[in-house]
Amino acid sequence: MKRNNIDKCRNLRKNQTDAENKLWRILRSRQLNGIKFRRQFSVDRYILDFYSPEHKLCIEADGGQHYEDKGRQKDEIRAQKLSQLGIQILRFNDNEILNNIEGVCEIILKTIEKNKIKTPST
Repeated sequence: MKRNNIDKCRNLRKNQTDAENKLWRILRSRQLNGIKFRRQFSVDRYILDFYSPEHKLCIEADGGQHYEDKGRQKDEIRAQKLSQLGIQILRFNDNEILNNIEGVCEIILKTIEKNKIKTPST
């Protein structure tokens, strides 16, 4: 499958926000319970901040623009499309990540564990 937006993904990786950088330091190299995450990963026509293909989990670090009407509308459309692809989205605002990274990681791990219970391996 050809991935879209490769140059844009690379540019976003080079220009991370402080919140994205802080979260990536924890998610990279399977540091969070051995879970593989990719950074600024293209799926369909969207670029996901962080994505675990194994768990079909997207983690978004949202700045202020996501809380304005236009941003919320775009996020809702995006969430519906990604849901159709079987991808779950966890959203955290930048302040949560910067000021409560332990709580953010706990939510990520609980979500993954809950999803494992819903869909047990055979």
